[in-house]
Amino acid sequence: MSNKTLGEVISSLRKEKDMTQNDLAKKMNVTDKAVSKWERNLSCPDVNSIPKLAEILGISVEELLNAQTKQDSNKINDIINIILIGVSLAMGVCVTVTSTLKQIDMNDAITMIGIGTSCLSIYLLKNKKDNG
Repeated sequence: MSNKTLGEVISSLRKEKDMTQNDLAKKMNVTDKAVSKWERNLSCPDVNSIPKLAEILGISVEELLNAQTKQDSNKINDIINIILIGVSLAMGVCVTVTSTLKQIDMNDAITMIGIGTSCLSIYLLKNKKDNG
């Protein structure tokens, strides 16, 4: 189950137990819309309800929390990628605009280009490692 998000784990285990979203919702004292949101990773079950959910689905709390960790890890990874690309782009735009306006010192321009290139290199190396 470590390859699945929390929502995927909830959905697959619920279906294995021949339960509808409404069945699970009733057992958890929530709405079927809440269960739907969990399964689509739009929201998460309340932390106090995790033990009850794990029991209903027939898995340990630890397995359920491991799925959540993977989901959070993916979000963090996406944020890091956005930051690396954003910094690279921002440095390039800054150097381009300030050099066009003749408002930048050559040493500052080289430093900014270096920062942008470094961020882009980290992004490319990181994703090469992640993908293969």
